[in-house]
Amino acid sequence: MGTVPSALKHCLSYQHLLKEQLWIGEPAAPPPALHPGQEFQISGLPDYVKIVEVGPRDGLQNEKVTVATDIKIELINRLSKAGLSVIEATSFVSSKWVPQIAAGATEVSVFGAASESFNKMNINCSIGESIEKFEEVTKAARNMNIPVRGYVSCALGCPYEGNIIPAKVAEVSKQLYSMGCYEISLGDTIGVGTPGSMKKMLEAVMKEIPVSALAVHCHDTYGQALANILTALQMGVGVVDSAVAGLGGCPYAKGATGNVATEDVLYMLNGLGINTGVNLYKVMEAGNFICTALNKKTNSKVAQASFNV
Repeated sequence: MGTVPSALKHCLSYQHLLKEQLWIGEPAAPPPALHPGQEFQISGLPDYVKIVEVGPRDGLQNEKVTVATDIKIELINRLSKAGLSVIEATSFVSSKWVPQIAAGATEVSVFGAASESFNKMNINCSIGESIEKFEEVTKAARNMNIPVRGYVSCALGCPYEGNIIPAKVAEVSKQLYSMGCYEISLGDTIGVGTPGSMKKMLEAVMKEIPVSALAVHCHDTYGQALANILTALQMGVGVVDSAVAGLGGCPYAKGATGNVATEDVLYMLNGLGINTGVNLYKVMEAGNFICTALNKKTNSKVAQASFNV
């Protein structure tokens, strides 16, 4: 499980906190009897949330330091041992590459956007042209029985066009879902969203796609990521993208900070009584490992407080 920092060993309140948040993996005590109408989990929230760890892919590809392959593999192994069952590992840009990765891939993703300007900057084509290319990818993947996940960037705002109307997000999401993407991840690429804009956007998308096929992908530029995720959970979304240590950013969005930290998402979900199957402390250790390799400070508030960094 790793060694708890010495500063925490001597702090009783921190030890209690560690146990309550399942950081050190001790068996949970049997729950006390519930009073009529009492629940441990806050009502209106999912019992289980799937965490999609995007750090090795979305996180590291936007870091200035090139990470050696063996370090990346070790990071992925550590995240897997923490209980993260879905980990994005790498990126490629052409549908022609699908056969080359088929032997080892269990899933591929396509990356679109609700903004024409961002789409052209990010993948050098219009939204319409990108949909045509994505259909090639999904067809090739389907022929090899590889599921495809779809991404919609700039779902809550664009660095070039500003506000994005929810109807546009819904339109692109519907196209991806219709071509066979089993899950659509809605991304606040530059982190400008608020719970209010998240709610309006999801309301529009949910008219076209079942909520069971939706995920949210939040950046924390304005400190709204956790609030936005909570809003999505309250609306029925049960899949959250995050990156260990809050790695990443966006090369085409000036000022955009990293993805919401996996550690911070897990801390919130643990506090809400929502199961993830992920060990928070092991994720913190993985975050410490990759930040040491990158010679940078973690962006996770939970890790900063716990490790006193």
